[in-house]
Amino acid sequence: MDAHDNAPAPPPGCPAHGSGGRVPLHGPEFAAAPQEYYAFLRHYGPAAPVELAPGVEATLVTDYAAALQLLQDSASFRKDARRWRAFEEGKVGPDNPVAPLLAYRPNCMFADGADHLRLRQAVTDSMARVDTRRLSRSTEQISGYLISQFGGRGSADLLGDYAKQLPLFVFNELFGCPAGIGDRVLFGITGMFDGINAEKSTEVLFQAVGELVALKRSRPGDDVTSWLMQHQAGLTDDEMVHQLALLLGAGAEPLRNLIGNTLHRLLTHDRYAREGGLIDEALDDTLWENPPMSNYAPHYPATDMEFAGQQLQAGDLLLVSFAAANTGPTLTASREAGSNRAHLAWSAGPHACPSKEPARHITVTAIESLFNELPDIELAVPEDSLTWRPGPFNRALATLPARFTAAQPVRRPATGPGPDASGHQEGGAAGPAPAPGRGGLWSSFLNWLTR
Repeated sequence: MDAHDNAPAPPPGCPAHGSGGRVPLHGPEFAAAPQEYYAFLRHYGPAAPVELAPGVEATLVTDYAAALQLLQDSASFRKDARRWRAFEEGKVGPDNPVAPLLAYRPNCMFADGADHLRLRQAVTDSMARVDTRRLSRSTEQISGYLISQFGGRGSADLLGDYAKQLPLFVFNELFGCPAGIGDRVLFGITGMFDGINAEKSTEVLFQAVGELVALKRSRPGDDVTSWLMQHQAGLTDDEMVHQLALLLGAGAEPLRNLIGNTLHRLLTHDRYAREGGLIDEALDDTLWENPPMSNYAPHYPATDMEFAGQQLQAGDLLLVSFAAANTGPTLTASREAGSNRAHLAWSAGPHACPSKEPARHITVTAIESLFNELPDIELAVPEDSLTWRPGPFNRALATLPARFTAAQPVRRPATGPGPDASGHQEGGAAGPAPAPGRGGLWSSFLNWLTR
């Protein structure tokens, strides 16, 4: 897996020669200009040697056809991260910044064979039961609440004030989180992805999800948690906790980025009008050119092999660059021919995203709601002053400052189902709200619904 001796010079600011010939996918230089790095990586062939963090080596697949082959060949490439040789040998420690997203957990993303089929079917079947009308109603209510918090100011950070929070609120409702548990789920996921005391945040998240599982065992509801629990796969409490933590955590961060990146595209490309049809178009263009998860889908060769021009050993870490594969020269003709959803942003094969339709629906509804309430919203700073968060996996802005004409406070819907304080759907107004001045973000939303 050594770099080719005749490899071209790295892009400006890329200290590849100081990384054992590997191209670093970390630091502000990569975050600022990832496409320059992907263009450089293509000189290695369909795959290239990269460094995810100091001392963390991987091979990155940048070619669309090779990526599809990898994602669909579950016999040659496995997902169980206990095969990751560098981690098992202690060369990469659990405190490494990339370990939380790569180290093994007993969930369907890190499972193979019969274990994967069983866990995955339970997740897929449960997510398929989400009603589109209910999802729209919940997203619109949550959007209204968030806009009410900043709409009167005339300015906002559309990431911190909106895109970052909305997915977590929607998931809290879909999974039936009561107020106290929902507050801690929001705290845990936010801390994990923002790197704020990640160990403590992870502990809070798993403890909260464990309490949610215990609650739903005794009081099932009309929610994803209860459906997953009732599935014929017969998940244990421990399996429930890990699948729910995966769905909540791995779903919220990419969805936050997808909403933010699509808003960025709409605010920086004049050709998009702000009607539903062109929001869909902007969303598809974002998934092609600026996908929320740029490099991920960890796999491990089952045996020593040659793949995509690289010599691999069993247990090597192999990732797919969705961003590079989507923007490669071979994909231009496909997009021009009208195959506008053949991108790999949702991955592919047996481990493809099980929630892509709900994610699309939430994104479009959230953006439509924002523009309906704040129709003259525009970027508040020059586009070239925006900064992108560093890291090898996500593609996300640090902030997205916007300005608009200050709006009247958004009123909560007077009728229609909404989540009560126990997380259940009821016909009519929401149930009892938490006591004023107590609780966190989710409690505040439930309180707003009942005013």
